Amino acid sequence: MDIATIIGLVMGFGAIVGGAALEGLHLTALLQPTAALIVLGGTFGAAFVSFPLEVAIGAVKDVKKLLSTSPKNDDLITEICGYAAKARKNGIIALEQDAQTHKDRFMKKAISLSVDGVEPKDIRELMEIDLAASEEHAKMSAEFFEAAGGYAPTIGIIGAVLGLIHVMSNLEDTSKLGAGIAVAFVATIYGLVTANIICLPAATKIKLRIKDDSVRKEIIIAGIVAIQNGENPRFIEERLKSYLGGHGGKGSAADEEGGKR
Repeated sequence: MDIATIIGLVMGFGAIVGGAALEGLHLTALLQPTAALIVLGGTFGAAFVSFPLEVAIGAVKDVKKLLSTSPKNDDLITEICGYAAKARKNGIIALEQDAQTHKDRFMKKAISLSVDGVEPKDIRELMEIDLAASEEHAKMSAEFFEAAGGYAPTIGIIGAVLGLIHVMSNLEDTSKLGAGIAVAFVATIYGLVTANIICLPAATKIKLRIKDDSVRKEIIIAGIVAIQNGENPRFIEERLKSYLGGHGGKGSAADEEGGKR
């Protein structure tokens, strides 16, 4: 589990609630189901209008990425080096069973191409096309939450205006005027919180997960191509470790680009 996400949410909501309490604001004033319905329903309704249904459903499913951590790439390197040693000893055909049983689709495809005798440059080309396609598909989830983050503040203003309309239609009871205006502006708060503590940070975290996954797939490509070229397992290990950067097995795309420069 990604503890940073939990800490961030607790700190974000805690700061808002704690600040309101310190100002003497009664916390029940922030609990407005109508405002929540307008903001959340309007925000994600607009996001669903903006994207195809499969993208919207995929984005909802990708919420789990906010709480999960990326696999350690040093474990992946150890696995690839094991395949390299097996192939060096028994031939590339010895990896056929691994190609059939591996749970990772990308790794399974790469090993299968290698076992089938595809040329290394062709393996790299095919797998890089696969990588680019999956990366573009995954980015749609981040774009969905970015769009929702852009809509939320405006929907919050719409909720505030609706609340003010209700207040203005009941001006005869001036004793409730102040409370009614306060309730109306809660929708604005909900809109800003939805955008800046939930949707936009979620989009950023999903983008980071995509970068981590891309680095992992680059390691797989480099490793399988090296195995197909018959390179020494020790040399393969040292080469693949360059993808890790200085993050102890959780290399990111930024680390990789830095290493290439």
